[in-house]
Amino acid sequence: MIDSRPFRVAIVGAGPAGMYAARHLLEPPAGTYLDGRLVNLATCPVEVDVLERLPTPWGLIRGGVAPDHPEKKAITRVFDEVVRRPGFRFFGNVEVGRDVLPQELSAWYDAVIYAVGAAGDTHMGIEGEDLPGCYSAREFVAWYNGHPDHSDLDIDLSVERAVVIGNGNVAMDVARILTTPIDVLERTDIADYALAALRASRVREVIVLGRRGHLHGAFNNPELEELGELPGVDIVVEGEDLPGDGEVVLDDADAATLRKVDTLRRYAHRPIVGHPRRIVLRFLTSPVELLGHDRVEGLLASRNHLEHDPATGRLRARPTGEEAVIDAGLVLRAIGYFGTPIAGLPFDDHKGVIPSADGRVLDHGTPVPGTYVTGWVKRGPNGIIGTNKKCARDTVRSFWADAHAGRLPRADTVDAPTVREIVKQRQPALVEYDGWKAIDHHERQSGQVLGRPRIKLTNTTDLVAQARCHQ
Repeated sequence: MIDSRPFRVAIVGAGPAGMYAARHLLEPPAGTYLDGRLVNLATCPVEVDVLERLPTPWGLIRGGVAPDHPEKKAITRVFDEVVRRPGFRFFGNVEVGRDVLPQELSAWYDAVIYAVGAAGDTHMGIEGEDLPGCYSAREFVAWYNGHPDHSDLDIDLSVERAVVIGNGNVAMDVARILTTPIDVLERTDIADYALAALRASRVREVIVLGRRGHLHGAFNNPELEELGELPGVDIVVEGEDLPGDGEVVLDDADAATLRKVDTLRRYAHRPIVGHPRRIVLRFLTSPVELLGHDRVEGLLASRNHLEHDPATGRLRARPTGEEAVIDAGLVLRAIGYFGTPIAGLPFDDHKGVIPSADGRVLDHGTPVPGTYVTGWVKRGPNGIIGTNKKCARDTVRSFWADAHAGRLPRADTVDAPTVREIVKQRQPALVEYDGWKAIDHHERQSGQVLGRPRIKLTNTTDLVAQARCHQ
């Protein structure tokens, strides 16, 4: 039996995962699209507070999507509509674990949904990885997008060659940004300091290393094709395993793989014009060691070949014993994001996620009442922005199932005005949604003067000061 007062839910994280969860909780009268039809998941009123560590919402849409992909940021219009629904509040510049504790949230709210993403990195585990000049792609992407945590990175682009380890979509983004003509970047919302650094960049070649072969590239075809559209950039495809025209690729190759192979073939057949910059796609190559004294000066790389693994039935990359040194002054590892633990919550150190089943947080296999996860901290760092929609919906369905079954700790929760008062006491620099809109307006107005979408404020002090102008 559900009592008459609204359910109070806290969502930690204002990126796509958290905002989709808020959207499903505060669903419109028509309901939520499920199994081919609209159904009403929400069966009684809900109040949702979204707590975000940064003064700004939208997570990786603001801090991770490449600046030359503005179409991917259009989803924020959907989230703006969610914000206007009754019962929604935004608490920015509030860090769980610093300003409020997980156990406090569990006491204040009927349920808490953690949508904190993956704020760490997968490491290569090779010697020299900690040398200056080696960064994760996550750090580099956050740097050029103006993320406050990384706006002070000293990225040295005075080198002539950069090496990107990994060949997923993030690696494609990094290679593209490093070689995109500056007049194109000047029309984007890239951080001003990154724009200045790229304007003075001496990088002429970007080598993208893939451990496996052409058939196994983790990139998608649209991202691969974008490289070929860059003006003034040669695209070089290396590797001996690229199937020739008319050659059978794989009996079970899907359409997406075939499209990627076709694109790689076209690149392999294109003449090298001698453009000022070039991107080299090198397959069947693994890093062995980063070389240098005070900073990265090169990379020792191993040539691989593919072997059939009888245990898994799959092809695996194995070293051939052939090694070579690649001179490079910048190395960016794009081999995966990784979750980070939150004190007071269970965490799987191997997978980098909060353990869960159907979105319910598990502590040694037992569900923690009223505690849920969605997004990368639930399923690992995979999928696109839209993947979070279904992921959040499934978690919200578990929440409602628990609500109807009486499994939520409903006693002694705190009302909305009291929670705001406590949060404001803990974090006097609280940024609420009106404050974010002031930041947004200022950035857009600043950009309009220069014909850009916005000029981002890139440190917390400036963001909070601008928010306070209208609070």
